[in-house]
Amino acid sequence: MSDIEIARAAQKLPIDQIGAKLGIGYDDLIPYGHDKAKISAAFLRSLQDRPDGRLILVTAINPTPAGEGKTTTTVGLVDGLNRIGRKAVVCVREPSLGPCFGIKGGAAGGGHAQVVPMEDINLHFTGDFHAITSAHNLLSAMIDNHIYWGNAEDIDTRRVTWRRVVDMNDRALRSIVGALGGARNGFPRETGFDITVASEVMAILCLATDLDDLEQRLGSIVIGYRRDKSPVFARDIKADGAMAVLLKDAMQPNLVQTLENNPALVHGGPFANIAHGCNSVVATKAALKLADYVVTEAGFGADLGAEKFFDIKCRKAGLKPAAAVLVATVRALKMNGGVAKSDLGLENVEALTRGAVNLGRHVENIRAFGVPVVVAINHFTSDTEQEVAALQAYAQKLGVEAIVCRHWAEGGAGIEALAHRVAQLADSDTAHFQPLYGDELPLQEKIETVAKRIYRAGNVTVEKTAAEQLAQFEAMGYSHLPVCIAKTQYSFSTDPTLLGAPEGHSVHVREVRLSAGAGFVVAITGDIMTMPGLPRTPAAESIHLNHDGLVEGLF
Repeated sequence: MSDIEIARAAQKLPIDQIGAKLGIGYDDLIPYGHDKAKISAAFLRSLQDRPDGRLILVTAINPTPAGEGKTTTTVGLVDGLNRIGRKAVVCVREPSLGPCFGIKGGAAGGGHAQVVPMEDINLHFTGDFHAITSAHNLLSAMIDNHIYWGNAEDIDTRRVTWRRVVDMNDRALRSIVGALGGARNGFPRETGFDITVASEVMAILCLATDLDDLEQRLGSIVIGYRRDKSPVFARDIKADGAMAVLLKDAMQPNLVQTLENNPALVHGGPFANIAHGCNSVVATKAALKLADYVVTEAGFGADLGAEKFFDIKCRKAGLKPAAAVLVATVRALKMNGGVAKSDLGLENVEALTRGAVNLGRHVENIRAFGVPVVVAINHFTSDTEQEVAALQAYAQKLGVEAIVCRHWAEGGAGIEALAHRVAQLADSDTAHFQPLYGDELPLQEKIETVAKRIYRAGNVTVEKTAAEQLAQFEAMGYSHLPVCIAKTQYSFSTDPTLLGAPEGHSVHVREVRLSAGAGFVVAITGDIMTMPGLPRTPAAESIHLNHDGLVEGLF
């Protein structure tokens, strides 16, 4: 059966029964149909005095076309933990429409380790992304409207930094000129679109702790600069209140279930290559109050998602992860070792061993944060005993255990061994989490620290205008912020074709952006784009409704 056929065959429980497993009463749920609901803000406030469970991060090696299965493993692990008698909840991000119709397809797990309803989650779900898009573009409209009606804040139209967003891959919108057509349409200026998941509003929703914090952060967004180069904030043009109104419902976490009827919170969705790549703090903190173990993921490889999870989300939210799971596949490591995708079904222990250095580098990096790690080998039927043994031997030399997991085919039963080991690690209190760098380090040194210690770059170069902006951000009082580096997900370097574990490469920062409301500075490196384009053959070409009105081709 395909993933979508498995999802449709799921024996789902009514959402109030899933809530009851966490002690959430019917009146504290806001149903969106029979199988999904939001958790009320009043209930979330009632949890504050409860003790926290254990937080477990699932991350992965660098993604390849061979597939790694990070979300699948995250979901499977929660099913496995519940099977062995542990109360566990999964916390993952909401998928963006851009990748769904672009190259990736759906993102709700796979096989017998999925969150459902899969089609709803991958499409409009509960409307959170639309609310974020609307709030972001409301601010955009209010900026241009403010300038049109006299510009009381003396905004320099050449220095408006706030762009627009849409939740779709559309390269034609990266750079545009707006307000053409004469004086009645406003003042023409250069601008552009980012994808919604790169929006600072998305980051704010995912890092805010409650509605008051949300509105304060929205008001702190820097939208541009006056002619005297002083910053203009969203609150200066009175946009923060209306933006918060649009986001009121979106702030409430979404409750759904796994195929094995275990609770799942799916909320927020920033990409990890161009944003901070983690689900919302509200959902994670609520889950920690409701379960003994919370399994969450961070996007793409550990060089992006895990680093940002540790250095941004955990730092800002005061979270202390107890353990980490590093997902790898034999196929992906063989590809890192130089094997073409068409040849991945053939046994090649030598290539696997060459490619395993990518795994080794990620293990070293996770340990640098003081978090114990275990390797999950996401099993494919083409894996041979010799290849698996070679991978486990390599992991043993690193001092970590590599456990074969068959959750895609067997659900929670296929990942019980990993569940036992993760619970043991999380309960051992051996984690001594600390971020990679301190708040006091200058912004450029923070960028260099990540590039040299995580990416193993030999040097970091910064475009002159970007260096000047970093100095300006520090003069404005933002030197204490962490950095969020936008980089290709396919390599430790900024060259997506450089696989394995490269060292000594150069990282070039071409642009920096201040996300004052979210609380970090974005450094854009290499050729990475904050508005992706569709591939030559987008997934959208294969997505359609069948004769029964069901979606085909989504996953």
